[in-house]
Amino acid sequence: MDTRQRTDQQRSADQRRRELLEAADRVVLRDGPGASMNAIAAEAGITKPILYRHFGDKGGLYAALAKRHTDALLDSLRAALDAPAARRERVEATLDTYLAAIEARPQVYRFLMHPAEGGAPSDQGFDTGRHSIPLLRRMGEELAEVIEERVDLGPDSRRLARVWGHGIVGMMHAAGDWWLGEQPCARAELVHSLADLLWGRLAVAGDRAGGPGF
Repeated sequence: MDTRQRTDQQRSADQRRRELLEAADRVVLRDGPGASMNAIAAEAGITKPILYRHFGDKGGLYAALAKRHTDALLDSLRAALDAPAARRERVEATLDTYLAAIEARPQVYRFLMHPAEGGAPSDQGFDTGRHSIPLLRRMGEELAEVIEERVDLGPDSRRLARVWGHGIVGMMHAAGDWWLGEQPCARAELVHSLADLLWGRLAVAGDRAGGPGF
């Protein structure tokens, strides 16, 4: 097999994988944490063994879906952080971006962050609870990198940026989870209140010299 044939096969496999993930997304939007491999295979018009061949198992499919949605969310968060606005406005925009994302697709959020009802027997749903911590840690590390690039935190900047990154992500996740479940206030009110909580040290920190600012 020559290089061109291998490239064409890889392109075809990548396209098929995207189509299967889109089918899985449709089932997740409908069923949330209860999404099953049987339902996803049926939505894609294939048998379950073919689905396993592409993703290995339920955990492999979950990981692919999680990466797809986490990548999109991180891109949106970075865009909010880099917008040409005052620092407080960018903080609020970043919080609002996260909350708007989970509000717009609550079933996807629940699929990624909550286990299926009843403990997820073998093919009734995905045991997603054990995967949520790695997702949150990835978001924490990504945010820490942004903070370190943009804010002068003085000595031991790397460590403090990681503390802030993981702390902010944990706050957004916990507050957003509670808010999505109870809807106790408007999203704008929650954004403003969380920004108030974050604002103390961040308000007085200087921008890092030569960096893009924050």
